[in-house]
Amino acid sequence: MTAIEPLLITIPEAASALALCERTVRKLIRRGELTQVSIGRSVRISTRSLEQFVAARESQNTETPAG
Repeated sequence: MTAIEPLLITIPEAASALALCERTVRKLIRRGELTQVSIGRSVRISTRSLEQFVAARESQNTETPAG
């Protein structure tokens, strides 16, 4: 049986995946850099949002001229 990859993860899981603290992840959500998904009183972050966040940072780093 194949394991299903989660579509949504908790803030602590997102923080761990990004190697950041939970406070930083919450700041990124407030600034609109990460998108939260609310289900009832639960807050989750889509794995797609995390991937887009990282991809945007990677492209910013490659577009900046060195030196």
